Amino acid sequence: MRPPTIRDVAERAQVSKSLVSLVLRGSGQVRPEKREAVLRAVRELGYRPNAAARSLSEQRSRTVGVLLNDLRNPWFVDLLDGLNSLLHAGGLHMLLADARLSRRTGGRLTGPFLDLGVDGLVVVGTLPDPAVLDAVAERLPVVVAGAREPAPPGVDLVAGDDETGARLATEHLVRLGHRRIAHIAGYGAVGDLRRRSFEATMRAHGLADGALVALGDMTEEGGYRTAVRLLSRPGRPTAVFAVNDITSVGVLSAAAELGLAVPGDLSVTGYDNTSIARLRHVWLTTVDPAPHEVGHRAARFLLDRFERPGGVGRVHLATPALEIRGTTAAPPDRTG
Repeated sequence: MRPPTIRDVAERAQVSKSLVSLVLRGSGQVRPEKREAVLRAVRELGYRPNAAARSLSEQRSRTVGVLLNDLRNPWFVDLLDGLNSLLHAGGLHMLLADARLSRRTGGRLTGPFLDLGVDGLVVVGTLPDPAVLDAVAERLPVVVAGAREPAPPGVDLVAGDDETGARLATEHLVRLGHRRIAHIAGYGAVGDLRRRSFEATMRAHGLADGALVALGDMTEEGGYRTAVRLLSRPGRPTAVFAVNDITSVGVLSAAAELGLAVPGDLSVTGYDNTSIARLRHVWLTTVDPAPHEVGHRAARFLLDRFERPGGVGRVHLATPALEIRGTTAAPPDRTG
């Protein structure tokens, strides 16, 4: 049997094809009884709209490209959930691509999205070369989520407030009594903002001499290697504030290998409040940068751009919160 068509739906509901189209597009210009008749006919016939035909008639693909800096980062999961919930409600679908894999295979970062004719692009995380967005932003709406690098003109940026988040983590350790605190820093604007906030907070508490910064690569292995060096030195720190949760997991592994109890001998604080941090056997104290809100606001900005293209780029910083769990406590000389 042939699949039902929009004509079949119109005949079953005893309305015009144009009215069926209005209902399927979610128009508010249809009387409730007519809308119910159309929806009932759609259910009874098992009708599914022809997405390709609709895209041609509307000159829109109803798809949004989402370019992730690295799909392995679990922080992106909650952000994507916030992004997709609003896009889906607007009748849009996400097409995901991993920038890391594209770089490894020599592929173009944004070219495939342009080839597929997406309606807009959301870039999640810090790209090694943000300049690749310049040409794309001239052709379609672009929103950057979760990064703090300068965006091209007309591109909206949504991220967490990294300075506030790093201050919350550092002040928590200071209030516990830690005086020798190490920060394993990251790269890019996000890494710089968190590092500078850590250093400023330590200075504000008169602890500049006890602040130690070591550069990491924001991976678990990098966190492990850096932590081994930090924790093997004389006068080792009693607390480590890592740039993200993945780095913190490496720190926990290094502490275990060196025979240091967490939090008895060493306190560890992460950043991102990923699903890893919430695992019971990890139970990591960390900063929650409100990723769901970041994703939701990024989708809102993109939908706004569809309705009102042009204009200056907007910046929205979500308010972070500290999640205190089981990896932080008073330093050994303050316990007992």
